[in-house]
Amino acid sequence: MNQVQKLLIIGFVWPEPNSSAAGGRMIQLISLFKRQGFNITFASPAQDSDFMVDLESLGVDKKSIDLNNYSFDVFIKELNPEIVLFDRFMMEEQFGWRVAENCPNALRLLDTEDLHCLRLARQKAFKEKRSFNATDLFLEDVAKREVASILRSDLSLMISEFEIELLESVFKIDKGLFYYLPFLLEPINSIEMLKLPSFEERKNFIFIGNFLHEPNWNAVQYLKETIWPLIRKLLPEAVLHIYGAYPSQKVVQLHNVKEGFFIKGRANDAREVVKNARVVLAPLRFGAGIKGKLLEAMQCGTPSVTTNIGGESMHGDLPWNGFVTDDITDFTDKAVQLYQDKNIWIKAQQNGITIINQRYLRGLFEDDFVKVVMILQADLQKHRLNNFIGSMLQHHTLKSTKYMSLWIEAKNK
Repeated sequence: MNQVQKLLIIGFVWPEPNSSAAGGRMIQLISLFKRQGFNITFASPAQDSDFMVDLESLGVDKKSIDLNNYSFDVFIKELNPEIVLFDRFMMEEQFGWRVAENCPNALRLLDTEDLHCLRLARQKAFKEKRSFNATDLFLEDVAKREVASILRSDLSLMISEFEIELLESVFKIDKGLFYYLPFLLEPINSIEMLKLPSFEERKNFIFIGNFLHEPNWNAVQYLKETIWPLIRKLLPEAVLHIYGAYPSQKVVQLHNVKEGFFIKGRANDAREVVKNARVVLAPLRFGAGIKGKLLEAMQCGTPSVTTNIGGESMHGDLPWNGFVTDDITDFTDKAVQLYQDKNIWIKAQQNGITIINQRYLRGLFEDDFVKVVMILQADLQKHRLNNFIGSMLQHHTLKSTKYMSLWIEAKNK
């Protein structure tokens, strides 16, 4: 990509890399396009937050935009970007039709983060005390909205191979509309390994996760009520630190010194607290996507115990960075084993490094992704002709979101 191109990112929220994996993911995408020489504008209808990244320090222009407002049309016409990246399907739903009308030749990318309909369908199945079935997705209204958004976009970036498989097999979406782009990390070498705290230098169990995310709150409840009492029976002096951004009062109330259950809230430096813990516990019972907390654990050389949903699509055929189990007794035993047995712990740590270096290196994906983007830009009309359902969803008779937006805009005047 020789000429300087413009990329507009439309963000659901302003990126907070220290608060969530989604924030970290967005910074990785920004860095990828910066390395290709793009001029980047990040626009969002969200309120500023105390923890948002300083975009201007990254060389990114920041722009606040309004929902349901013609001012966006004026803004995007003037900017005239070659590529627009929607951060989650809700942003494509809100702004995609405006982009299509005002910049029809702009390549429209959708970063799905994770499949929201999968997370919600699993959550519903869990609450109804039944097993999740892929056909449950058909019953989710969010699935209809999310899949429509994927079909309207030129290319959707997916972080989970399992979710790509679901979209192909359940929703019959053409694989030419996806690109597998997981978290993009730097390699971990033996010198960096030596800088990590040793088994003896570490102490305590840890859980970390943004509390605005329902699977994290549920996992903390599960730890408090079921798993942690069993661990404490076997390790009476054990301590569990619960870290996470945006803890509500119901989270804070779980703090109990006598039980060794400490609610610590937001970590000033998440990497630092994970690096000094001995074992990460992540008993996730529903969710989707790739779990940033578990990748971060691997980067910090901290073994973990998680569930099958926690480890889903993360390690391929490679052995896990600790243990994966859905059985409560087994989860407890494996957590204690990892905490006490140095040899098992070191092996688990090495497994984590191997997973990072074989599955998540930026170098494995970046060049190929850039090539795919260039090919799409060079023959965008042909690509869109091959996506008839996407074109149909852009047709005016099906644009309920557009006309609802215009109605709200008129009403607001």
